[in-house]
Amino acid sequence: MARADHRTGPGRRSPAAAGGDGPDPAIADGGWHGTTLLRPGWLAYTGVAGATEPHAHAAVQVLIVTDGVMELTDPHRARGPVRAAIIPARVRHALHAGPGARATMIYLDPAGGAGRRLTACLSGPDRDRLDGWAAAARALLPPAVPGAAPDPAALVRGWSAPAGARHPALRHALRVLPGLLHGPVRLTDLAAAAGISASRLGHLFSAELALPFPPYLRWARLRRAVELVAGGASLTQAAHGAGFADSSHLTRVTREMFGLAPSHLLAALSPPAP
Repeated sequence: MARADHRTGPGRRSPAAAGGDGPDPAIADGGWHGTTLLRPGWLAYTGVAGATEPHAHAAVQVLIVTDGVMELTDPHRARGPVRAAIIPARVRHALHAGPGARATMIYLDPAGGAGRRLTACLSGPDRDRLDGWAAAARALLPPAVPGAAPDPAALVRGWSAPAGARHPALRHALRVLPGLLHGPVRLTDLAAAAGISASRLGHLFSAELALPFPPYLRWARLRRAVELVAGGASLTQAAHGAGFADSSHLTRVTREMFGLAPSHLLAALSPPAP
């Protein structure tokens, strides 16, 4: 991903809350405003937090609350305040932020060393429960300093110890994939390039990344769209350049994976610094 810092502008919070059919009046107003960092293998946001619709992203998310009150809702409809949480990929959840709440949120590629290490720590029976997310954060994060935003790069470096060697065919597929994102990507073609069967490669995605190939592909396309918008592309240009059918398709995937409209995640990104 591009090495650039970006400022996100204010926007309206998404109205839906987990477990409800309409807007949550406690979170219907307000917005997001902070700094977005794009780095190879991860994306981080630091600043004022809003709320999200229920969603399940393909990244491993680390949430660190530095000011105010923030609550999470898990797939079992348990909802409660957290100071920090680590949420595995493909687990549905929603975020609810009180007035003036600030946080750092780090989204880790599940194929990277940090993402794989945290995924391995979230493989127990509580991996889809709020209590398990908070317990994982207590075990893996340093004590938070109230009002002080953590350094995402330092945290990622600390988690990036190798989590075991990946299968060489999976490594090859992950190297090839970024160059194919502008068009259709079939698992059979990727497997042929890696020299194994499609069923075997699909198994490796699930076994080693804890993520089947289709959601990993959507995550890779979304990351590419972020890079293109950061470089000055319009949403429509970014959608086509990342292999989405159109900007509406990009919008659907952004909401599915982040619970936010693309305007929060993409449209307000500034071009990378020269």
